[in-house]
Amino acid sequence: MTVVEPVGSGGAIGGVPMESRSEDERFRGVLKRDRDEVFVEYTKSICPVCKTVVDGQVNIRDGKVYLRKRCREHDWFEALVYGDAQMYLDSARFNKPGTIPLTFQTQVRDGCPSDCGLCPEHKQHACLGIIEVNTGCNLDCPICFADSGHQPDGYSISVEQCAAMLDAFVASEGEAEVVMFSGGEPTIHKHILDFVDLAQARPIKAVNVNTNGIRLASDRRFVAALGDRNRVPGRAVNIYLQFDGFDERTHLEIRGRDLREVKRRALDNCAEAGLTVTLVAAIERGLNDHELGAIIEYGLAHPAVRSVSFQPVTHSGRHVEFDPLTRLTNSDIIHGIAAQRPQWFQASDFFPVPCCFPTCRSITYLLTEGIPGEADFGLAPIPRLLKVEDYLDYVTNRVMPDDTVREALEKLWSASAFMGTDTTAEKLAAAAAALDCADACGINLPEAIAHLTDRAFMIVVQDFQDPYTLNVKQLMKCCVEEITPDGRLIPFCAYNSVGYREQVREHMSGSSVADVVPNAAQLQPLLTSSPYGSKIARASAGRDGRGAVAPDATNVGRRIR
Repeated sequence: MTVVEPVGSGGAIGGVPMESRSEDERFRGVLKRDRDEVFVEYTKSICPVCKTVVDGQVNIRDGKVYLRKRCREHDWFEALVYGDAQMYLDSARFNKPGTIPLTFQTQVRDGCPSDCGLCPEHKQHACLGIIEVNTGCNLDCPICFADSGHQPDGYSISVEQCAAMLDAFVASEGEAEVVMFSGGEPTIHKHILDFVDLAQARPIKAVNVNTNGIRLASDRRFVAALGDRNRVPGRAVNIYLQFDGFDERTHLEIRGRDLREVKRRALDNCAEAGLTVTLVAAIERGLNDHELGAIIEYGLAHPAVRSVSFQPVTHSGRHVEFDPLTRLTNSDIIHGIAAQRPQWFQASDFFPVPCCFPTCRSITYLLTEGIPGEADFGLAPIPRLLKVEDYLDYVTNRVMPDDTVREALEKLWSASAFMGTDTTAEKLAAAAAALDCADACGINLPEAIAHLTDRAFMIVVQDFQDPYTLNVKQLMKCCVEEITPDGRLIPFCAYNSVGYREQVREHMSGSSVADVVPNAAQLQPLLTSSPYGSKIARASAGRDGRGAVAPDATNVGRRIR
């Protein structure tokens, strides 16, 4: 019989050796202890250092949700994945059945996340396709998940490659909702307008251009050309503009330059050209998380801005040193918005997005009147005027919802929802028909509904996974896909975490590219710098240079590279 001795007993109780006491006496006074956490689920993840697939467990501790995993070579890892455990558990109700894409690009061989994609095991189609047109950029941001910048060994796609990538997207989706051109910095690609034309010539309803805004601020002819394309019927062109805050420190630590005036000019030029803009803020704890309310207020006041997207910094690619146990999560952003503008928002105004895994993204919509700071300004979150849970709760709801309203809300609470598109305008109008005027908070609701194009405003909170937080359960329902030059559609978080980004860059550039490792405080002894400013593992990749620490038969997955 195995005897579990109390810690620190030295094998004795009361000074008498354990083996000399009776069995009852040996266990008298020895108490079992409860764990300090609640086990929620088992999953698969990856080792942040070597990218090997490993077992993972999700636990709740002190009201927060953590992912823990162990690599037999690099030992234990743990990261905060959700700062509010109750919100995490409640979100499960908003998990919509996935939609099967028309085609799959790969076969199941090793299992998720090694078969991307999309493979037949993937649970959702692509709401949003992303094409990275280059790795070059006119900035060298200290924080950049794409690891791009002024680099001699990157790549740019050709017109022919872009056409083939768009065709792969359409083959998978039929009529696709949105394609986003990204990079690098897409506006410095000499064929970026040709790429927009290629997308508009296909059954793709909207094009987004993801940009730092430097060219938009300085080249009004280019902005006007985008504005002309935005007037093509049924083929919107929108701007996804990096906009991290207002403090000089925010700009210097995230972008490496003070871009405040650049952002202002870019927005004014977009307004003049009739382009709709989403402000996209990368939020890091202790840096710009105090600017959430101010960013929303600025967006509400600017004529070009119709939405704001908050993204806790993704610790993939290049980023400052961080602690994975204190990282920002979606719930932290939502509570921060409510705390910074309590007269406008409550945390309950935000609802999970059902098309992806519901803990990945939350959205709210507003109806507004006037300009913030002026006497006639009013704001009403749509979830206070419509019981969103009656339509998007797919588990516990016993109400039979109106199908038209449910379909409208499913499109609005979706990764494909962007202000400025015909689809979003149409679905907002359908949802507006069901609004209750009782809690309109000073809004002239009939007038606001009649002018939804100008009065509606969207706020998105999106936490992308990184090598510390990657959870295969969430990854399998990802609906934001990177379209690669070889025609694959790879879930965004897998592309940035598992090694696919390095794989594609190596193939396209002809240069050897090492797997990027998160710049975590706990990993500093293992890290060295890559040529791009990100971190990679030193040649001695074992823990503290000692090699493998223990055999582990559960780690049966393989690296993709």
